[in-house]
Amino acid sequence: MVTTHNLGFPRIGARRELKFAQEAFWKGQITEEELQITGTDLRRQHWHSQRNLDRVPVGDFSFYDQVLDMSFTLGNLPKRVKETGGSTLDRYFRVARGRSGQEFSCCGVQAGEMTKWFDTNYHYIVPEFQRDTRFRLNADRLVEQIAEARAQGLSPKPVIIGPVTYLWLGKAKDESDRLTLLESLLPVYSELLDLLADHSVDWVQVDEPALVTDLDADWRHAFSLAYHHLKASTPKLLVTTYFGELRENLQLACELPVAGLHLDAISARQEVARVADWLLPHKQLSLGVINGRNIWRTDLEETLDWLEPVHEKLGNRLWLAPSCSLLHVPVDLASEETLDPEIRSWLAFAIQKLDELNILATALNHGRTAVRKQLAESAAAVSSRKTSEQVHNPSVRARTADISPALGQRRSPYPERTTAQQQKLGLPCFPTTTIGSFPQTRDIRQARLQFRKGELTEAAYTQRIREEVRHCIAEQEALGLDVLVHGEAERNDMVEYFGEQLAGYAFSQFGWVQSYGSRCVKPPILFGDISRPRAMTVEWIRYAQSLTEKPLKGMLTGPVTILNWSFVRDDQPRRESCQQLALAIREEVLDLEAAGVGIIQIDEAALREGLPLRKSDWNEYLDWAIQAFRIAANGVRDETQIHTHMCYSQFNDIIEAIARMDADVITIETSRSDMELLDAFRGFQYPNSIGPGVYDIHSPNIPDSEQIRSLMVKAAERIPAERLWVNPDCGLKTRQWEEVIPALRSMVAAARGLREGVQ
Repeated sequence: MVTTHNLGFPRIGARRELKFAQEAFWKGQITEEELQITGTDLRRQHWHSQRNLDRVPVGDFSFYDQVLDMSFTLGNLPKRVKETGGSTLDRYFRVARGRSGQEFSCCGVQAGEMTKWFDTNYHYIVPEFQRDTRFRLNADRLVEQIAEARAQGLSPKPVIIGPVTYLWLGKAKDESDRLTLLESLLPVYSELLDLLADHSVDWVQVDEPALVTDLDADWRHAFSLAYHHLKASTPKLLVTTYFGELRENLQLACELPVAGLHLDAISARQEVARVADWLLPHKQLSLGVINGRNIWRTDLEETLDWLEPVHEKLGNRLWLAPSCSLLHVPVDLASEETLDPEIRSWLAFAIQKLDELNILATALNHGRTAVRKQLAESAAAVSSRKTSEQVHNPSVRARTADISPALGQRRSPYPERTTAQQQKLGLPCFPTTTIGSFPQTRDIRQARLQFRKGELTEAAYTQRIREEVRHCIAEQEALGLDVLVHGEAERNDMVEYFGEQLAGYAFSQFGWVQSYGSRCVKPPILFGDISRPRAMTVEWIRYAQSLTEKPLKGMLTGPVTILNWSFVRDDQPRRESCQQLALAIREEVLDLEAAGVGIIQIDEAALREGLPLRKSDWNEYLDWAIQAFRIAANGVRDETQIHTHMCYSQFNDIIEAIARMDADVITIETSRSDMELLDAFRGFQYPNSIGPGVYDIHSPNIPDSEQIRSLMVKAAERIPAERLWVNPDCGLKTRQWEEVIPALRSMVAAARGLREGVQ
């Protein structure tokens, strides 16, 4: 019989219960005990939704991030946190966000660095290592959750991050080599596995997604060394890989001395036959046959066509699972009541994906006739999507077919453009600005909700948002910022807002996905050909500009980011969808320019996120992604200044590609990395202007002007001062006004001090 299991379940709750409990705890509104009760309740609900699986994941639930959980399990806390007061959970949140609850605000520290989890929109807290790092086991969290799952009559499969991937994900804070810590790390993993054996655990899921990346000889040797050390453990180890192909690491993965291997059969289906042949007869092969990263319904008949021969070969050695953790998809499609019925029939969220998994297992175990009705429903949905007039728009396809290289060219090179822009804008040295959004208060969210429900007229809603824009402009002028923004009060999300106004998109009510911590996003569903029926931002920006004499930025989200932060159609290459988005954003850019907007920011926060995990695949992606940005941005006159923004993305290795975007100004995140990200500019002469983020908006900590000034001094060692801007590292939407005002006041004061230093 085929064994079914899951690699991980969404942790936030169907109604974002975890988010609201986290934020209430941070505000001091609930106790730690009450937060823990929420966690217990959510785990119980999630396991109930997985009760039909043969094995359920345990340890996939987290109060912030699974990598941070592993750091605490291994006792790897930054030194700045170890000696602070409060509970373990307080220290945990200090690593995550710089502070825990309000009652411990005196213990604020620098938050851990945060970056993207492989090529997803999930962020993790980067483990920190030093030459003298010592590990010490604390597995209470796992042990308690194993007992909880068993109390529900379930068979628990603990989930841990493997030792090599854990080191691979981290960063050395001195000149040491992370791999030198493997020798001291492995005994702690052995201790953990022994402890799990003492609690009658027979299988452990060990996540090693680093195996789908480019590994040099040292890292490949580390895998062999690690698992030969751990092979004596009593629990059987299922090494899980996902997000890509094994390629040159296939033999290495198959020959690891473990009891099972998981392969992502969505992104690496062509490797299934080789792995099935290579694995020794005593090993289990787990195949990820349901897409854990997108929301499209599985073509069950087609999947069975290729899966049945594998089952015939492996028999009981075959396990079935989603391709990766379901962390990356919403919880339950059954909650959706407003989606177009046809589009809804094409979708599957986490619970529906597990249903699909059980249908496949039943078909393999008992024959297709046992699930005849379910297979027919799947086939009808697949057929409907292929032929739907909602999906295909001939006029859009004709426009993309006419794209020429000339659409991506600015009229003059940067040195000429910047002269024209300075003559028009008259900005000082070290100009100050923000990334775009200002705090989205409860009143703003309430007004938006009332408008959606029809409880507030469009005129009343517009007036309410205009009041917020007016307030935002007044605050920026009082602070003395040089380039203002309208604050984006009308926007629910930087991608969803635009998707709602583009043809070819659909939207869920409760399709929330965790991005980091309590930050949840509701990715729009890109199901068809994209076009822009009307202007999307012009009236709001025009109104904001009427309130000030200072330059104001028009704020847009770029085509690559809209693509990468959407659930994207899988029936055509992503490149084609991105071109369609680029043409739509280009229309908006030209309309903003025609309305007199002199600075236009086109955010491409997710450019690197879409980068393939293998360097050999990078150029193809970067070519079409950068072309899409240039199509969107480069139809403007020389004196119109184009900005772009990238947040929490390691980009040192693609800096030349970023330069090809030819944005006049790029703003980036550097505050948490203490300007380390700017090391890319030591060996590469970046030609245009840059704003290194000097204020970490993902932490409630408020920087002082000297902290900001010192960061900018470091930046000036790498970038000429005349090409430096001063700005936060991301938008201010998630912060409170009482945090934002003093932080920006410090930023403006630092910029003024810097100007005095260059006079």
